[in-house]
Amino acid sequence: MSKGRPKTAAERQARVTEILRRLDQMYPDVTCALLHRNPWELLVATILSAQCTDKRVNEVTPGLFAKYPTPADFAAVKPEVLAQDIRSTGFFNNKSKSIVGAAKKITGEFGGKVPRTMDELLSVPGAARKTANVVLGTAYGIAAGVVVDTHVMRVSRRLDLTKQSDPVRIERDLMKTIPEKKWILFSHQIIHHGRALCAARSPKCTECLLEPICYAKDKTYWSSAK
Repeated sequence: MSKGRPKTAAERQARVTEILRRLDQMYPDVTCALLHRNPWELLVATILSAQCTDKRVNEVTPGLFAKYPTPADFAAVKPEVLAQDIRSTGFFNNKSKSIVGAAKKITGEFGGKVPRTMDELLSVPGAARKTANVVLGTAYGIAAGVVVDTHVMRVSRRLDLTKQSDPVRIERDLMKTIPEKKWILFSHQIIHHGRALCAARSPKCTECLLEPICYAKDKTYWSSAK
C-alpha cells in the first residue's frame, strides 16, 4: 500500500484491513499479560495495574491470592490491611478500597461470580470501561468493547484510527472502525505493540511493519542493533 492517505471510505477500510493483517503478522497469539486463573483474579489484577506495570502486578498477585483465595476472603479484610499487601503497586489505599468494595459487591449481589455483562460490571467498584473490557474479553471471550489504555490511546492516534483524546470517545471510534470479531485481539495487539515497538518516546519505526502505512509525526528512525 502507498504512503498516501486514503481519500475514500473504501480506501480507508482497505487501510484498516491492512493494519489488522500486519498486526496479525507481528502478534498472532498475544493475550493479556496479567497472570490470573479465573475472572476474579483478572479483575483484581486489572485494578492493581492502574499506574503500575504488569510485571509488578504479577510479582504481587501470587502471594495475594494465596493469602486471600476467594472474593469472600477479600470482602472480609479491612481495606487498610489489604493496602499493605498491595503497597508496591502504588495508589494502594484507593486500590484496596476498590478491591474490597468489588469483593463485597460480587459476593453480595452476584453470588461470588464476576458478572458477564458490561452494565453489571460497571456497577462493581473499581471497574470502569477499560477494566470491564479486559475482564469480559480475556476471561469470558465477550467482545463488549475495545480496551483503551495509555498504549491504545497513543498507538490508535498515531495510526490515525482516531483523533480523540478521551478514552470513551477513542473506544467509540475504534468500535466503529475495527470489526467486532477483532476487538479483543486488536486490544491485546496494540497494547503489546505499544510496549514492544511503538513507545511513547523514540518509537522503533525501522522495526515496525506498520511504518509504511503510519502517518505519525513523531516517527524515529534508529535501529536497536548495536
